[in-house]
Amino acid sequence: MNNLATGADTLFVLLGAIMVLAMHSGFAFLELGTVRRKNQVNALVKILTDFSVSTIAYFFIGYSIAYGVDFYSGASVLAQKNGYDLVKFFFLLTFAAAIPAIVSGGIAERARFNPQLIATFLLVGFVYPFFEGLVWNKNMGFQAWLNASFGAELHDFAGSVVVHAVGGWIALPAVLLLGARRGRYRNDGMVSAHPPSSIPFLALGAWVLTVGWFGFNVMSAQKLEAISGLVAVNSLMAMVGGTLAALVIGKNDPGFIHNGPLAGLVAVCAGSDLMHPIGALVTGAVAGVLFVVMFTITQNRWKIDDVLGVWPLHGLCGAWGGIAAGIFGLQAFGGMGGVTFGAQLVGTLAGVGVALIGGAVVYGGIKAAMGLRLDAEEEFNGADLSIHKISASPERETNW
Repeated sequence: MNNLATGADTLFVLLGAIMVLAMHSGFAFLELGTVRRKNQVNALVKILTDFSVSTIAYFFIGYSIAYGVDFYSGASVLAQKNGYDLVKFFFLLTFAAAIPAIVSGGIAERARFNPQLIATFLLVGFVYPFFEGLVWNKNMGFQAWLNASFGAELHDFAGSVVVHAVGGWIALPAVLLLGARRGRYRNDGMVSAHPPSSIPFLALGAWVLTVGWFGFNVMSAQKLEAISGLVAVNSLMAMVGGTLAALVIGKNDPGFIHNGPLAGLVAVCAGSDLMHPIGALVTGAVAGVLFVVMFTITQNRWKIDDVLGVWPLHGLCGAWGGIAAGIFGLQAFGGMGGVTFGAQLVGTLAGVGVALIGGAVVYGGIKAAMGLRLDAEEEFNGADLSIHKISASPERETNW
């Protein structure tokens, strides 16, 4: 029976890893549909290669930093317990690899390829696992300090803060250091639109992410016996809340509508195992409003050219999710309790701080050492031809 239970847990976590791995294709198609046609190939290639570099960085460095576990023993040892420890690594890797996938959307259309791969290695090998270990492995007494100071640890069931807020706030200094795409903001103060190249591909990416998110959230239990239907329904309600809020506030804009469910799902990750479904609905709705309003402000008023809006979507909605768990997770608001607002607020701010410092150091250092950005001609021609020597529609370059 023990072998059967272990095998069931291994399969459970493996299926979760596969679902979250599939979400990376959602990242790819969401970016592909949002960028201009001359950068579509680059969007697809970046996500796959970033995932591969993330695997190497996390396998050899990051996982050990976060959990004190390495894989240098023999295969017979690694295969014990049906290889559960290996598939747990696989599952958590898919979370870690979301960090460069998030950043990719912010720096799209003007970032050089190889420097971004170096940044991916550093972020997944060092920056992300440092904070991951503080929260999910209770490293360095961080959670114990929060518990002693605020009456509870930081509760982040599926990564609103650890994954999404950290990824979004890492992206912010990267976007600022790169600067806006050429022609995006005119000297006379006017904003020049760079419309999405394909709403159908954008929508496909959003749908793939939305479906995979139920593996992201539900399977964060990591044991079959700990599976919770509450997590599934709360994820559903937050998704719906984010969608409808983005529909109304975004005035029926398809880009906002398809990012609305993602905003809601980002926000509900932290407290999806604690909230009442109505609390999850409100959490998702607030996230949908937050994304639309802040995307508009950052793009048009502050002139921050975050192409996919990853800072408002992941950074701000992720931080809101961490704080929301300290509100709607309370028994007074229908939640299961075991959280405090103070611990959620301070823990979330700690994640924001680590991400900002880590992103600034990594991207600032790479910019100083080798540069981050395509030159003017390369950017004009597009990353597809400049980097990959082929366009998304190569028949246009064919000589008949």
